[in-house]
Amino acid sequence: MSRREQILQTAARLFAARGFHGVSVSEIGAACGISGPALYKHFGSKDLLLAEMLEQISVRLRDEARRRVAAADSPAAAVTALVEHHVAFALEQPALIVVQDRDWASLPTDARERVRGLQREYVATWAEQLRLLAASRASTSPGGEPLSEDEARATAHVVFGLVNSTPHSAVLPADEMRVLLTRSALRVLGL
Repeated sequence: MSRREQILQTAARLFAARGFHGVSVSEIGAACGISGPALYKHFGSKDLLLAEMLEQISVRLRDEARRRVAAADSPAAAVTALVEHHVAFALEQPALIVVQDRDWASLPTDARERVRGLQREYVATWAEQLRLLAASRASTSPGGEPLSEDEARATAHVVFGLVNSTPHSAVLPADEMRVLLTRSALRVLGL
């Protein structure tokens, strides 16, 4: 792991525990085995560190979602792959979920706009697959109805809310939690 990655992971853990404003650059540096001022070799400020942290994870989520959709052979397979990936993210990166939730307002405005744009792209990938899934169901089963764009986005956010509760709800061992979250999300989506 690079020093930069170490700093990002350490800062995420500290921010999740005490909040962005509750952690100093010196504390982040000390936790990484460097001085606070040495942190500035990697990040121009604590604000920029937070921005990169949230931008980086948003890019990874979006890009992996696109890869999984491209590899799927049906909308159901794509949605299942999306759920599995988001569950894995939530279980592996709970600190980032807490930081995103609690410290969003601490992002500089330009970074907030970039992160929001990346998140919209991630949601759009989900929404497209949810609409394709609903359309395929509507064409093959009585009573099946297509989803509007707004309904599909709202459905994606419902699943994110369920899965992103992990930092507060993960009381089972990781493997059991993975099964529970995946099964629950797929049920919400009718899969």
